[in-house]
Amino acid sequence: MKTIIENAHVVTVSGEEHPGGHIVVEDDRITAVGPGPAPARDGERIDASGCLATPGLVNTHHHLYQWASQGLATGSTLFDWLTTLYEPWSKMDAEVVRGAASAGLGWLAKSGCTTSTDHHYVFPKGRGDLFAAEIEAAAELGVRFHPCRGSMDRGRSEGGLPPDEVVEDLDTILAETEDAIARHHDPAPGSMLRVAVAPCSPFSVSRELLTESARLAREKGVRLHTHLAETLDEEEHTREQFNMTPVEYLDELGWLGEDVWLAHCVHLHDADVKRLAETRTGVAHCPSSNARLGAGIARIAHLLEAGAPVGLGVDGSASAEMVPLAGEIRQAMYLQRARYGPAALTAREALEIATLGGARCLGRDDEIGSLEPGKLADIALWRLGGFYDAIDDPVVAFAFGKTPPLDRLLVGGRTVVEDDTLVTVPQDEAGRRGAAAHRRLMELAAR
Repeated sequence: MKTIIENAHVVTVSGEEHPGGHIVVEDDRITAVGPGPAPARDGERIDASGCLATPGLVNTHHHLYQWASQGLATGSTLFDWLTTLYEPWSKMDAEVVRGAASAGLGWLAKSGCTTSTDHHYVFPKGRGDLFAAEIEAAAELGVRFHPCRGSMDRGRSEGGLPPDEVVEDLDTILAETEDAIARHHDPAPGSMLRVAVAPCSPFSVSRELLTESARLAREKGVRLHTHLAETLDEEEHTREQFNMTPVEYLDELGWLGEDVWLAHCVHLHDADVKRLAETRTGVAHCPSSNARLGAGIARIAHLLEAGAPVGLGVDGSASAEMVPLAGEIRQAMYLQRARYGPAALTAREALEIATLGGARCLGRDDEIGSLEPGKLADIALWRLGGFYDAIDDPVVAFAFGKTPPLDRLLVGGRTVVEDDTLVTVPQDEAGRRGAAAHRRLMELAAR
């Protein structure tokens, strides 16, 4: 199967732009990118006149189950927000997770996301296979998926934040995580599904769980992920418990490296920034969630300057309600400028974070994140024109204001969104599933 995209302003993100350019796709791969019209050949031809072509966006941190608990604890800081929401989350089941994931991934696809992670770390007993439920939703929608088997083993009785009823014991976590890798992880080139190991955070997991998770992940050849340095409360907690900053604590446990990416990293010291860059540890930047919870503004400009891999993330739907991934490009750019000045992050740098930077965090920059021959055909076409014609630079038009409509989204050459409408699953149906998941969770929580 061949698809030829023509007459688009093509931003490869790898260093080239082609006004009026073309992209040729054969099966699931890009075979040609360049200026002007494509050479004559058979295949579906897409006239992308007036469109900006970018790589599909990569979401490096999310909690899909939280679609079912949006709009709660809207004036709380992270720790208060968590203690409020642990209770309804402890009642979720596979039906809730499947509906929430369907809506959450559909919403991400509609904002240009072709690859998404998910960090699921709450596993109430006897509630079905929650991890498989979100994987099934991703397969149906047709997005590339990197679910992270999360975990918590340190409840309040052990000095942690979560209530004891939502944590698991160490042996169960390691057995279930190993099983999830064996059942679902696909390391093959072009994979649509890869699993990571992801203990939740230093204030909800034991030292033993962090150490054993790293051992398991490296033994199985998968990546490591966790939350880190999201709030000042967390730093106070780790200093009190371990006499170290969060980054120092993970470093001592062997958790920094090219196979690791960390969510948030809002409160970093100069030495932390340097160490993350030295070890090539990735950072998932979640600007809207950090702002919504009053956590602060991450030092993204400094991390990039130091050479650390940085990707973009929406974070959970309950701490970034209805936030589109494409909108986080603008949010990241503007918050860095608000803190460090107007040269802190350009439109093109912000787009690179959302694409190639995210691919680096996930260890897939050889396959996704830029528009180059040989890479997977994960492509977003954004419809400019009309009001957007008042801006000559299409990347500025895309990044600075309201995100333009998504003309088409391809994942491995397959159309997932067309004419700004989800097509792999009926768009209204995906929305209904999310609403039903919310109602069900609230009913379960009230029992």
